[in-house]
Amino acid sequence: MQTKQDRSPWLWVPSLYFGQAIPYVVVMTLSVLMYKDRGIGNDDIAFYTSWLYLPWVVKPLWSPLVDMVRTKRWWIVSLQLAIGAALAAVGFTMHLPGWFQASLAVLWVMAFFSATHDIAADGFYMLGLKQYQQAAFVGVRSTFYRLATIAGGGAMAMLAGKLTTSTGDVGFAWSVVFFVLAALFSGLFAYHSVVLGHPAQDKTVLGGENKLAEFFATFASFFGKRDIWLILGFILTFRLGESQLLKLAIPFMKDPVIKGGLGLTTAQVGLAYSTIGIIALTLGGLLGGLLISRLGLKRCLWLMVFAVHLPDVVFVYLATALPQDFVLIAASIALEQFGYGFGFTAMMLYMIMVSDGEHKTAHYAICTGLMALGMMVPGMFSGKVQEFLGYQNFFIYVCLMTIPAFIMAALVKIDPEFGKKTDQ
Repeated sequence: MQTKQDRSPWLWVPSLYFGQAIPYVVVMTLSVLMYKDRGIGNDDIAFYTSWLYLPWVVKPLWSPLVDMVRTKRWWIVSLQLAIGAALAAVGFTMHLPGWFQASLAVLWVMAFFSATHDIAADGFYMLGLKQYQQAAFVGVRSTFYRLATIAGGGAMAMLAGKLTTSTGDVGFAWSVVFFVLAALFSGLFAYHSVVLGHPAQDKTVLGGENKLAEFFATFASFFGKRDIWLILGFILTFRLGESQLLKLAIPFMKDPVIKGGLGLTTAQVGLAYSTIGIIALTLGGLLGGLLISRLGLKRCLWLMVFAVHLPDVVFVYLATALPQDFVLIAASIALEQFGYGFGFTAMMLYMIMVSDGEHKTAHYAICTGLMALGMMVPGMFSGKVQEFLGYQNFFIYVCLMTIPAFIMAALVKIDPEFGKKTDQ
């Protein structure tokens, strides 16, 4: 008879990581599209939505609480209910007099819940699966994370576009989107309350003072690593160009041609950027992982750095030619996203390499927090830069902002055998 401790991972790994992706997609994509639809300026969109990254930047600071207070399972189900309530609250703000400020405040709280949920979910994954199962299900969790990106980004954007067209009420359209997402999380809460097991190791940690001391020791050991300045420089600059492009890609696609944009509808943006683009991103990531497993990270690094950054030129072309052929636009975006997915694999493996050792989980959390910081700060000011330069010159500027990543790639030190699949 199957017990609560040994339930099949297929019952919960796909749904857990599907749910983990949705709030991040809301912050990364849907919030930008929603504020653009409602007439907020590019400067304000880029600045204020970049602040929504902050919980992911600083989440290592409260990660010990998830260990010391209650169980990972308790955190997961409780936070899924809280995220659902926050998403519903965003929907209720759409027709308030101060809807912009109110929605931002609720989204920030939701981001805090989501970042904490990420800590608990990743911890439960390691506690609930044996080591060989953790390796076997890495592809499964990644696939369902990407599927959630398509469902939460592409499908919800297209729903908002269709409802806006049929009702003429943008606020109502986005309210419905957030109510649908809230219902999804209510369902995840109910489902995981039943199917998540109770691993024997998933328990409240005693000896909180010792745990806190160990937590500070993990920070000291990370920042005491050899060549730490090269490590920090590479992680912080790798996405310097992308962090700014990401904030203005959707406004560029939405703005009319007379303003230098492509004039796409919300539904078209959802299809081209958040559906076709994400599929291309996923395929690029799969190919990148396969190549590194064959050749190792060191041999693939330069190819992947070029793959991440050179396709940014696609946006220079789109801003110059302003094509009206949707197929051409979608193909161009797919090319840029494929290159990004292919090349970003190098950064993921680099952070795993840097984190290897006694405190690998905590060190990886620090790496991802630093990466989020490298996204948040440049993104905050990208809207002001774009409004000053215009779209065409802004995308040229983005290409120039990729130069530091090339410089750091030339300086970092990588084990020639790291990432390469061995026969052992």
